[in-house]
Amino acid sequence: MLRKIIVVSAILLMPFTVLNAQSPISKSVVKIYTVSDSFNYDNPWQMRGQSKGTGSGCIIEGNRILTNAHVISNSTFIQVKRAGEAKRYTAKVDSVSHHSDLAILTVNDPVFFKNVTPVQIGDLPEVRDKVAVYGFPTGGDEMSITEGVVSRIEQRNYAHSNANLLTCQIDAAINPGNSGGPVIKNDRIVGVAFQSSMRGENIGYMVPAPIINHFLKDISDGKYDGFPELGILFQDMENPDMREKYRMSSEQSGVLIVNMLIDSPAKGILRIDDVVMAIERVKIENDGSIEFRPGERTSLNYLVQKKYINDWINVRILRDGKIRDVKIKLTVPMNSTRLVSFEKYDTRPTYYITGGLVFEPLTKNYILEWGSQWFFSAPSKLLHFYQNGIRTPEKKEIVLLTKVLADEINLGYHDMDNAVIEKVNGKKISHMTDLVRAVEENQNPFHVFEDDSGNKIVLKREKVEKYSNRILETYKIRSDRSEDLRSINRQK
Repeated sequence: MLRKIIVVSAILLMPFTVLNAQSPISKSVVKIYTVSDSFNYDNPWQMRGQSKGTGSGCIIEGNRILTNAHVISNSTFIQVKRAGEAKRYTAKVDSVSHHSDLAILTVNDPVFFKNVTPVQIGDLPEVRDKVAVYGFPTGGDEMSITEGVVSRIEQRNYAHSNANLLTCQIDAAINPGNSGGPVIKNDRIVGVAFQSSMRGENIGYMVPAPIINHFLKDISDGKYDGFPELGILFQDMENPDMREKYRMSSEQSGVLIVNMLIDSPAKGILRIDDVVMAIERVKIENDGSIEFRPGERTSLNYLVQKKYINDWINVRILRDGKIRDVKIKLTVPMNSTRLVSFEKYDTRPTYYITGGLVFEPLTKNYILEWGSQWFFSAPSKLLHFYQNGIRTPEKKEIVLLTKVLADEINLGYHDMDNAVIEKVNGKKISHMTDLVRAVEENQNPFHVFEDDSGNKIVLKREKVEKYSNRILETYKIRSDRSEDLRSINRQK
């Protein structure tokens, strides 16, 4: 649980005020105790071992507890306790959105909810509105409250998921243990405390009410779909020469489409070099911003993220100097077009082992194996793919040879690691399933693995089939592949 605490920690030297235990809000605030066990992406057939942590939450309508996803991610056991009470109750995860760092817990014992008035969800606050953060920060067992004001509202990357969503910056103290606690204005939840900045004093952030309401509406049908995206890359158009080239008048503004991503719902409707001028009749400025309230601006992505998967969205474009209005059905969840996925939670690693060669797709989880300074210590090639890689039909993910489990049959290759695999037995590799099939279906005397530098690993197929199980037994590995690859038939 240590990593969860680090994500949201900040050194904020502000006093805690213990809240009146008789307050209506106090009866709904919950302390959350978790036991978690995360996956080991360096040795993907293993777990890391359990750790413990705490967080906060709040009871809302439907006998549900609203908290942060990062509080309960990778959890194996959860307990909750109401403020002012001693007894803990077993809880379970009902729904989770790692994108928006939100989760819903439930408790089967109805006694837990006795004499509780659920807290209602409010509206997006105004800048300079006063708010109060309720929760159980480390350093004590009693509930506490810190007060502050909303100082900024904008799109920002969430630390837990790296998703770029609407965020409210507040100057109330948010410390380890506060995560998941309600941010209250006029006895309503206007946000959920979820992270702090280490680069400044008294800078905290909350997931605002519109994102909370989006999440709750999304899961109302029993499943979580996520936030949609258009699947385009765009460029600002503040340069007057660029605007003249694309035949824009002085009164017109917008952004230029420079790439259409794989599986984009806008394929066949929008084109590269179209100028997106408005979404849902909201004007887009040349810097890619929109006005979401009088005098307040944020990214145009806000307009897309207000929608739900399978909603239609209206887009106005300028193409060859002519204005067109089009409709697009939003079928793709955000970040699905990345070549290297952001950090995943509650998800087993994908891996495949043959002849002692260990293969995995490149993920943020794997890069994090380089520790807290991963951005400086991980191989630069892997970081490049993580930062800049975009999925294409030819390259849906980066497949790595992460290590070689030393054995007599793979002599000469023991020091090879983090090699980007391009071909296996003459077949191009776009996805892990391509690699598995290229090995399993090979009938030639040798297996040949080729990386992006042209280096080759050659193993005799007969030896691989004969000794692969010996290697697995030597390294105490139960299976040569992850569960998601077991449907691919092994060669007999």
